[in-house]
Amino acid sequence: MAREVAYQSGFGNEFATEAVAGALPVGQNAPQEHPLGLYTEQFSGTSFTAPRAANRRTWTYRIRPSVTHRPYEEMPAGLMRSGPFTEAPPTPNQLRWDPLPLPERETDFVDGVVTMGGAGDPALQTGIAIHLYAANSPMHDRFFADADGELLIVPQLGALRFATELGILEAAPGEICVIPRGIKFRVELLDRQARGYICENYGLAFRLPELGPIGANGLANARDFLAPVAAFEDEDGEFTLVTKFQGRLWRAGIDHSPLDVVAWHGNYAPYKYDLSRFNCINTVSFDHPDPSIYTVLSSPSAIAGTANCDFAIFPPRWLVAEHSFRPPWFHRNLMNEFMGLVFGAYDAKAEGFVPGGASLHNCMAGHGPDAETFERASRAELKPQYLAGTLAFMFETQLVVRPTEFAMNTRILQHEYFECWQGLKKRFTVEAMAAPKRR
Repeated sequence: MAREVAYQSGFGNEFATEAVAGALPVGQNAPQEHPLGLYTEQFSGTSFTAPRAANRRTWTYRIRPSVTHRPYEEMPAGLMRSGPFTEAPPTPNQLRWDPLPLPERETDFVDGVVTMGGAGDPALQTGIAIHLYAANSPMHDRFFADADGELLIVPQLGALRFATELGILEAAPGEICVIPRGIKFRVELLDRQARGYICENYGLAFRLPELGPIGANGLANARDFLAPVAAFEDEDGEFTLVTKFQGRLWRAGIDHSPLDVVAWHGNYAPYKYDLSRFNCINTVSFDHPDPSIYTVLSSPSAIAGTANCDFAIFPPRWLVAEHSFRPPWFHRNLMNEFMGLVFGAYDAKAEGFVPGGASLHNCMAGHGPDAETFERASRAELKPQYLAGTLAFMFETQLVVRPTEFAMNTRILQHEYFECWQGLKKRFTVEAMAAPKRR
């Protein structure tokens, strides 16, 4: 059956959807015999006894149960890595990379994943891995599932089509797609080439952050998140399942497409979000709010208010603060920040940080605007200014991100990154102390 792209809205909703009338049982989850001959299978993303508000599970009604595949065998992982990260020592230095080169040979989404670093351990269900991907080919006759964590995918070049067990999602630059832990999917390219970023979250699933004093509205709204409706493939043939399990890649043969769910209901499902729908909150008087005000999704840790991972964005927005340094200020942070740029220019850097590139500032590593940006912003006329045509993002985690050997030895590492701050000169003088203060 042709699988169409269609969506239902809401974050964490109890969805109910069927591709064939009568495929979704009414009044119970697991009838003794399904009227259409489908198999009932529950898919749990939390423990059975998790509190109702946090419990994530979906009931699927499929042509064959998930157990019908041949045994797994380990396969080469290429440049994909996983926690615990021990290849290279963590560094206090600020790091920045050029974009990942696009592949010359045929490379699909899975083969095109390159790990830049991470923290924690999937065996302990804490931490993250940070990957880049670059692909020029769809996944042919194979499917992927990550048993170690959920995947937050940020396209930077080229749109992707995610054919999943629960339906179809398409995501282009400016959008994100989240695939929950364990969901099987295939990635197709809607453009000739594709490149982007991935946060593999080993910890608690991403959710909307609390709004606190902001109130009931603002930031990302639940209704703007889209989950797929049921669509299925009834195809026999020789296919391959690739699974990431405890840091290693495994493959198994299967004689049919595993994307054979005809109906499902529940709240454990993939979803997409258009980042242009994010409602920015910002200062309308003076000074500079913390970047946490731009959080789209958050994976909490055991420490209240300290995230296993926050996903924050810096989209087009108005700047109106008076008597204030408007770009991100100089700071050192307990948290660890990996940044990427989808399009445009980032307002804290004059050059060097380009779309597809990335930077890493680990715990207590000083960072901030480069010398050129500092000088320009210090003297700028503070008219209301609209930052247009820009989209940067940040994966921020409580755990120090340990880079991989690839990240530290690749030719796309900018060894001269530190030089962007060397032009910051001493400005303090005794004469300046005696000058009248501006109020």
